[in-house]
Amino acid sequence: MNGGPSGFHNAPVTRICVIASAIFSVFLGIKGGSNKLGLSYQDIFRNPRLWKLVLSVFAFSSTPEMMFGLYLLYYFRVFERQIGSNKYSVFILFSVIVSLLFEVFAVTLLQDPLANLLTSGPYGLIFASFVPFYFDIPVSTRFRVVGVHLSDKSFIYLAGVQLLLSSWKRSILPGICGILAGSLYRLNLFGIRKAKFPEFIASFFSRLSWPSTGSPRGATSRNVTGSAPSYAGRHVQRTYPAPMAPSTEPSEDAIATLASMGFDRNSARQALVQARNDVNTATNILLEAQSH
Repeated sequence: MNGGPSGFHNAPVTRICVIASAIFSVFLGIKGGSNKLGLSYQDIFRNPRLWKLVLSVFAFSSTPEMMFGLYLLYYFRVFERQIGSNKYSVFILFSVIVSLLFEVFAVTLLQDPLANLLTSGPYGLIFASFVPFYFDIPVSTRFRVVGVHLSDKSFIYLAGVQLLLSSWKRSILPGICGILAGSLYRLNLFGIRKAKFPEFIASFFSRLSWPSTGSPRGATSRNVTGSAPSYAGRHVQRTYPAPMAPSTEPSEDAIATLASMGFDRNSARQALVQARNDVNTATNILLEAQSH
């Protein structure tokens, strides 16, 4: 189970998160500052330091945490492909802020000025992502190991448990706060699931991230126009339903379904227009365009 096509195709925001987390974690590890990360009651209320708050959101405090954390961040790019980079950016911001507020509340209740209560790293985002992973990602393979029933999703859960228990109490609390944040997002608190950033912000992040590797063959050069798809200058005639009326837009769910398969969202939308919002026909259009 790999979350779709390899690499960061159609997942520029995930790429930025993974690279930023890796750079901060490695840099602080080399400088010996990783053991100083993690939030405590003193960091929040008595001697607040903004730099430590920001770094604690991005940087992991140990190599094992970084390995499991980056793997999970990379896998959860599937959600960016499903809902689009704009809405996924909103999901990231919501998860980080809400989980951080829960963490502050928990530290306030515990009130231990001497203890480093919370480990560092994007725990809020990672464990918030487990909520849609549980509800929205279907099981595709089931098998048994030593009499234990497992599925292809089991490996992601095992990686999450390892990360959750990596620093024991210091990592369990941020993990729980992340799950709560993800639950509130799924409950559509304040209509957050429909929220979007202005288009210029979304395009900025797309330009900020350099071209990804490992994209499916022809993924960046698909062209679906008119009554017959074209690819690399070749023209292939085939009969498809007449396009929908210009005023009828394909549904967001249908576009997200095709995007999760690794297709470009704009090409997916054009194919759905041509196929009258029939996902199977649109998939055939895109695959034919890719194969020629």
